[in-house]
Amino acid sequence: MKTTLLFFFTLLAMLSASCVKQQECITITKGVLAVGVEIGYPPMEYYDTDGVTPIGFDIGLTQALAEKLRLKIKYVDTSWEGILAGLDANRYDIAVNITILPARQERYNFTKPYIDSSMTIVALKNSPIKIEKPEDIAGYRTGYQGDTTAQYFTERLREKNVIFTSFSYDKITNCFDDLRLGRVDLIVVDNIVASYYTGKDDIEIIWQGPADEYIGIALKKGNDDLTETLNNALDELFEDGTISEISKRVLNLDIFADKHEPCIENL
Repeated sequence: MKTTLLFFFTLLAMLSASCVKQQECITITKGVLAVGVEIGYPPMEYYDTDGVTPIGFDIGLTQALAEKLRLKIKYVDTSWEGILAGLDANRYDIAVNITILPARQERYNFTKPYIDSSMTIVALKNSPIKIEKPEDIAGYRTGYQGDTTAQYFTERLREKNVIFTSFSYDKITNCFDDLRLGRVDLIVVDNIVASYYTGKDDIEIIWQGPADEYIGIALKKGNDDLTETLNNALDELFEDGTISEISKRVLNLDIFADKHEPCIENL
């Protein structure tokens, strides 16, 4: 009897230790979801008027994910250029608003995409500039945020021998500041950000491409447990309408109204 009880308690202790170890491994700090984010990319993530409180679509999404997983949340504001490197350095568990690209998938885990976006070209309202195809930016001063798909978009145009003057910015907000000041003629940016700025009356979208860019959450390579956990939570947030509610509250429209979540097989 004593031998049986000893075996039982030993087994129970081993199982308990295994569970604790698994919980500790799923996030860097037990009970905390650390989120790497560039808080300067409205309407996805930016500071409220108090200059301290992060708000935006990705903020609402990650807060909903953390609540679903019963985790506290911690935001790590970081420069866009170093956001993926921060995963390698274990500065945070996840990085949000990351376009899923084959080269990135080789180095990082990704959740299923939660938004599909398209590239746009914007200008000041009533600008005489007409863009019928991307190649029409030839000759114009074109701004974009560096190390983003907007930069890659312009680089592909250069490969086609389209000649234009490019201006790379650390922050998307600086792009729009310089557009208003007349320092650039055009901005290349994704459609969600473009739509946010067109709501400010002085900006308009003059060209929009197909919705062929898929945005997800990036994780350190090999963090499969947390990746699967987040995918399951994303499914639940789509199914119960939480993500649509966040979209309506932050973007003033439901960008998911006519479609299910942008889950692409074999992406």
